[in-house]
Amino acid sequence: MDKLVFLVDDTDSVLTLGASILEDDYRVLTMSSALKMFSLLEKKQPDMILMDLEMPEMNGFDAVTKLRENTEWSSIPVLFLTGHIDDTVLSRAAELRALGVHNKSDISTTLLDRIRELI
Repeated sequence: MDKLVFLVDDTDSVLTLGASILEDDYRVLTMSSALKMFSLLEKKQPDMILMDLEMPEMNGFDAVTKLRENTEWSSIPVLFLTGHIDDTVLSRAAELRALGVHNKSDISTTLLDRIRELI
């Protein structure tokens, strides 16, 4: 359990459920905004970031764009979480070198299995 995962989502239920699923296998830090994530990145670097796409202060695409511009953080693996997956979302995620997109309605052991495959 030495891998650190950041879970970034503005929905408390997603943070709670996601953390409860992941915490047996990973150290999980939850944050409710991308801005909070960037503050924490100054102190800790995760092995993976699970990033919501739709957030009020800064959406997931903008956050990962900013992440990729920083040489210290640019290689951190990102998996997007969203309630709506279409070709535009998949294309944009690929442009940002994300590992993929996972449907938020399926935050269960399926997410845990996917993370195990990726890190």
